[in-house]
Amino acid sequence: MSEYEEQTERPLCIDVHHHLFPGNLQKANQSARVGFRTPPENLPWSPEVSLKAMDALGIDLAILSLPPGLPAGAAGPENRSAAREYNILMSSICDRHPGRFGFFACLPIPSDSEAAVAEVAFALDELHADGVALASSYGNASEATYIADDAYDTVWHEINRRGAVVFLHGAQVPSSTPYPHPFLGIPITEVPNETFKAAAHFVVAGKRRRFPNVKVILAHMGGTLPSLAPRVAALSSYMGCSLSPEEIIQDFGSFYYDTALTAHHTTLTAIETLIAPNHLLFGSDFPAVDHRTVDWYTKNVNDFYANDPEQLAKVLWKNTSLLLPATLSRLVNFKSISDSSHYPKRYG
Repeated sequence: MSEYEEQTERPLCIDVHHHLFPGNLQKANQSARVGFRTPPENLPWSPEVSLKAMDALGIDLAILSLPPGLPAGAAGPENRSAAREYNILMSSICDRHPGRFGFFACLPIPSDSEAAVAEVAFALDELHADGVALASSYGNASEATYIADDAYDTVWHEINRRGAVVFLHGAQVPSSTPYPHPFLGIPITEVPNETFKAAAHFVVAGKRRRFPNVKVILAHMGGTLPSLAPRVAALSSYMGCSLSPEEIIQDFGSFYYDTALTAHHTTLTAIETLIAPNHLLFGSDFPAVDHRTVDWYTKNVNDFYANDPEQLAKVLWKNTSLLLPATLSRLVNFKSISDSSHYPKRYG
């Protein structure tokens, strides 16, 4: 147990999957378009909404990111300007609440490579972002391109040169077929598969090996990836991929995975067979869901590792603190100016 854990009498927790909903997003309307009901108590979102939930859930620090698809619009001056404004907004939230937030910067559409590379530099060097957030794909319908498309290589080169972290989140892309049921809309059936498709694209296109210094976090435990990875490994050669099954599985295992809206005995058992113990990170997906839902998934993590407190600590905070060293220094600095004794000890 670290000195900080002893002082607060509970496990530390760092949340790598925590969104902000800027006012111009009109989140309630956006959610309604895909049949999802964002908890009304989380809207309109403000940092205080997150802080209240974080205190109730025992989350010390959350890494903010925009929902995929922002900044919206075509490549050009407006898209570039929106990315800059969003990043300054996230940085200002971190400044106003020291020790509670970090952020993954958004970028202009990566095909606008000069602007995207410039925003990487500004966000990481000037605003001290923890990394950058990318969507699984950009563009609409047949015009969409996935994140390993050659058009994005200039951006990947820069991120790789820096050895930076990328938070990769599935886009809300509709299927070409109707929903099977109103209860099984885009957020449930499509977003997890988009994360898988983006990660698989990155692997079979050889980009995982071409850009080995990039540290990629896959949202929602990679979505459908754990069950489909062996299928990609064995069958992609029939489509012309030159990588062996063992190389493909190795590349899938090199990603980091967060637990947001995914953690259960079944999924945690599967992911443990694919990745190293230091590649699983805690995520909540708040405020897309209410704190009761986050609590249910968090309890699943705690129950799964009940007999392995060291691995539980790795998932809740140690793995993230190694991947993002600035997070722990923020917490230590925060402890020196703030009494955190009001946080509850979770699950005994």
